Amino acid sequence: MAVRSRNILGSSQVVLFWFIFFSMRVFAQQMDDVPNVHILPPAGAMTTFPATGPITPVIKKKVDLVLVPVTITDQSDRVITGLDKQNFKIYENKRQQEIQHFSSEDVPISVGIILDTSGSMKSKMARAKEAVQEFCKAANPQDEFFMITFANQPNLVGNFTTDPEQLERELFLVGTGGRTALLDAIYLGLNKMRQAKQPRRALLIISDGGDNRSRYTEHEVTSQVKEADVMVYAIGIYDHTFPTQEEALGPVLLSSIANVSGGEAFSVDDPDDLPAIASHVGQQLRNQYVLGYRPENIPRDGKWHKIRVKLLMPTGWKFLHVRARTGYYAPAQ
Repeated sequence: MAVRSRNILGSSQVVLFWFIFFSMRVFAQQMDDVPNVHILPPAGAMTTFPATGPITPVIKKKVDLVLVPVTITDQSDRVITGLDKQNFKIYENKRQQEIQHFSSEDVPISVGIILDTSGSMKSKMARAKEAVQEFCKAANPQDEFFMITFANQPNLVGNFTTDPEQLERELFLVGTGGRTALLDAIYLGLNKMRQAKQPRRALLIISDGGDNRSRYTEHEVTSQVKEADVMVYAIGIYDHTFPTQEEALGPVLLSSIANVSGGEAFSVDDPDDLPAIASHVGQQLRNQYVLGYRPENIPRDGKWHKIRVKLLMPTGWKFLHVRARTGYYAPAQ
């Protein structure tokens, strides 16, 4: 009887073991099938984006080699190529630095497209979608993209992909309606960019108005732009008259965010101009110079270090415009 008892107990343990094993496998498979999505509050509810908790701040990276993408344009905003290392000087906190890396090659880039889908975009959405398509046509085959749409709150609708056609499929489903949580969308885009594979990174924003819905402030978003090392390009579609104060401040808002990042903001009156400008932004990203230097004393002070790029004018030119990031936050230790 004692031997029989041990056999019965051993069989029960085996059955229990296999039951637990297969249950855990089924649960794991179910979890793998759950898509990576942002859960959003119901329409009209107060925005507490993101619903799962506050966004993790951008991590300050160790500063060894500081890379500075630079765009050179003429008075007509045409991109200037063909310059070399000797045409540039770079300064950190007014002290000239030795340029130890120089490149003008078309290298892959990670891009986040941030598209306004608020109610006021209804008559402009067809052209805005076409603008996204034109922008992607200038892409390097190794570029990767994600897309965020925003109205009352931002929504990640297209995860990182190297297939522009996938973005086009997502664009087909985009509708319009609601207000304009522009700053929240930029903040989400910066946070998402932390998952990017490419060292060169940019956001393209297409919007027709100022912010009237966001949780985050302009100061908070600008600080994140400074820390993130992401170039911001913005295309603002503005009417000749601004019905609200938020819309009147829209051009200034986008310009200030773009300028601090080394990017550029464009203002257009006619939505028909959107595709051409988006294509122009793509060409700028494809034709940048990248300067790299190592600070003389690698900073560990957690402070903002100003950067200034000076162009030594090539023969035959009287005026060229330089766009580059304005600085970086050093780590605190």
